Amino acid sequence: MYSTDHAEIYDFIHAARGRDWAAEADDLAKLILDRRPEARSLLDVACGTGEHLVRFATHFERTEGLELSEGMGRIAEAKLAGGTVHSADMRDFDLGTSYDAIVCMCFSLSYTRTVEELRSTAASMVRHLAPGGVLIAEPWWFPEKFIDGFVSASLAEEEGRAVSRLSHTVKDGRTSRMTVRYTVADRSGIREFTEHEILSLFSEEEYKAAFAEAGCPVEYHPGGPNGRGLFVGVRP
Repeated sequence: MYSTDHAEIYDFIHAARGRDWAAEADDLAKLILDRRPEARSLLDVACGTGEHLVRFATHFERTEGLELSEGMGRIAEAKLAGGTVHSADMRDFDLGTSYDAIVCMCFSLSYTRTVEELRSTAASMVRHLAPGGVLIAEPWWFPEKFIDGFVSASLAEEEGRAVSRLSHTVKDGRTSRMTVRYTVADRSGIREFTEHEILSLFSEEEYKAAFAEAGCPVEYHPGGPNGRGLFVGVRP
């Protein structure tokens, strides 16, 4: 779960890395509306700071988020001007309602530690999906595509603030372990912090099986907004 320090700089550093949340949300909305033109409601699972939700609100009448990180959820709520961000664990949640579309982006599913947790998360999502509803999920790298020892570096700058991000990711059995070191310089001084993320290396077949077992078969679409592809399905 992301720390408060990370939440506060998340949008700033990832925008500098080239993320365009509005364009991504527009593309996702098209995928949804092509399959369910009458879609009016959407749930963004593991919505982070809510950048996708801000744009989704221009496409759907009711948009809500679900986020476990308190810092991320607080930022998302502030952006949505009265919109709802549920504080809950995606592995097992019950919101008492259903949605025409559910999305789970930015490899959030890979934070589940086991295939059983992946299946539980898929089941929770599908339970909230209306019949004929559209589900879209973005995976982490499949085992055969993961680059062991991958290194990345980014720098974001604006007047009075600069943030650097260095990451190193290694394979550890069926997981990848990412170490991310941040340096933040602003008018108050310079501070550093390090995040450690464990991301499961599920196979394409394991993702598909989890959603099929939950009652919403999905197809894998290569490419996607971040090169890892998307799983897209419609609940019968």
